[in-house]
Amino acid sequence: MSAIEQSKPLETTLHLPVKTYDIDFAGIVSNIVYVRWLEDLRIEMLNRFLPLEELLQKGIAPLILQTKIDYKQAIQMADRPIGKMWIESIESLRWQVSAEISSAGKTSAIAQQTGIFINLATKRPSRIPDRLQQLYQESRSATNP
Repeated sequence: MSAIEQSKPLETTLHLPVKTYDIDFAGIVSNIVYVRWLEDLRIEMLNRFLPLEELLQKGIAPLILQTKIDYKQAIQMADRPIGKMWIESIESLRWQVSAEISSAGKTSAIAQQTGIFINLATKRPSRIPDRLQQLYQESRSATNP
């Protein structure tokens, strides 16, 4: 079973529409679009499990430290890509998400992002919110009995 077929902790799926302005001079989706899609996936995942509005009310916000993308197969205008993102790991201050973008059942890109949460007042790292840690642990237990 491929990574895209398995249930992963807090896995979120999103249809990723290809816009005309996403296409580069070679007629394929520009690499920068994948970064935007990762942002869309991460925000969707947070909204489902730990809404961004709640975090902001508490003075906390997510911040990405690193993004790695391996491009496997080009996506074109007529394609209908699907993205999946899940939490790979959580430590006290850092979290890592993984993602897979596919089209027509074939992997187009795989990615990992490492991030932290920051206190908006101090701009210093904040512990991963307890609720997110709890949901991650529960999801891991459910997917890895």
